[in-house]
Amino acid sequence: MISRRIYGIETEYGLTCASRVGGEPPITPEAAALELFAPIRERGRSTNVFLPNGGRLYLDVGSHPEYATAECDTIADVLAQDRAGSTFMADLARIANKSLAEREIPGVIHLFRNNADSRGNSYGCHENYLMRRTPHFRRDVDSLVPYFVSRQIVVGSGYLKLKRGRATYGFSQRADQTWDAVSSATTRSRPIINTRDEPHADAERYRRLHVIVGDTNVSEAATLAKIALTELVIGLAERGVLPRIELVDPMRAIREICQDIGGEVRVDVVGGGAMSAAHLQRRYLDAVVDADVAETREHRYAIDLWDRALTAIETGEWTPVETELDWVVKKKLLDAQARRGVTLESALASRLMLAYHDVTDAGLAATMEERGMLRRFTTPEQVAHAMDHPPATTRAHLRGRFLKAAERYRRDYTVDWTHVRLNDGTHPTLRLEDPFATSDARIDELIAELPRQLPEVPWC
Repeated sequence: MISRRIYGIETEYGLTCASRVGGEPPITPEAAALELFAPIRERGRSTNVFLPNGGRLYLDVGSHPEYATAECDTIADVLAQDRAGSTFMADLARIANKSLAEREIPGVIHLFRNNADSRGNSYGCHENYLMRRTPHFRRDVDSLVPYFVSRQIVVGSGYLKLKRGRATYGFSQRADQTWDAVSSATTRSRPIINTRDEPHADAERYRRLHVIVGDTNVSEAATLAKIALTELVIGLAERGVLPRIELVDPMRAIREICQDIGGEVRVDVVGGGAMSAAHLQRRYLDAVVDADVAETREHRYAIDLWDRALTAIETGEWTPVETELDWVVKKKLLDAQARRGVTLESALASRLMLAYHDVTDAGLAATMEERGMLRRFTTPEQVAHAMDHPPATTRAHLRGRFLKAAERYRRDYTVDWTHVRLNDGTHPTLRLEDPFATSDARIDELIAELPRQLPEVPWC
């Protein structure tokens, strides 16, 4: 039985401003980021804003544009919200590039849904899953580590790694950037799971599982599988019925698995013996199937894709998943180039990989979806709706209602994930600690007062 759960995705985007005439970029990444966010700053006087769809758009450390989806409780909503984020970014890039052209600055801004730049810097795609607060949180988290270490063979986005003039292709862009299994740090040790206790909800009832090891997926099928399967596995962890597996060295395992496209490497398990990544994932798949917890068509599809992906690894026959899993789709592109004499070390191969992740008009993904080379689940209509409407079944609905009303009446306000405030000096901050709440009389009353004239302030 699937218990209702809140989840969401935070996606950092790679950014560059390429020269139209060759040579060095005409503006720095910092200047390009500010150019990109010019419409946001004009609208909200900030580069950190919440949107009427309930999501958050901001510039993160290192001038990385980031979009966080609103709170979602269905896979369909999280897919539409995530796609809305890419569409927001593409629209901002289109506006910025038009402005650069009008000012005769010979640059073109590109934005990438990936996790590593040419200098080896890493940026993330963080998953968030609401969990009930129990005394067993650390036990549950520890039990998930082998799942996340090996999950990359299914939902990794594929990684062309260049080292000492030689290139190799691996499953995950984040694997080499992960330095700890479980930690409260984010950038210093960059763990698989971040345990900093920030539930963005009633702290007496909830915890938030903050997963930072995942790749940013271009394929909607891979995004669907990443969230749906992890939700199911977390549910088993909370019940204490996950397979009892502990890796001897998770960090060594995650790197060895990443570079083993053939699926042959075996990682050491506490208690003796070793297991392949596919074997590890099969243990979790079998546990989910035996528990019979897939009640929605999205979860059933995810389980089927999980099984087909593991079979592809075990047999070396990837055709059954060649339009669904990013690492397989990208490998097919590279193999096609190899038949034309393009090596993995070639600049052409690197540019092809970047083009796959580019969400601007220069990217490949939209064309690949149109040609059936990349499976899509959302419709343009669903994405357009998600750009302006929050999910109707979570707290985001309340935040979105308030934001739209405040902007309609040009009232100054402050919001975050759990707070709403009208900045007029007369209204208190409202705390919204129930992420499942879709109605609140306090919000209704506040919205009803927005059209009223502010009282005149006497001269002192």
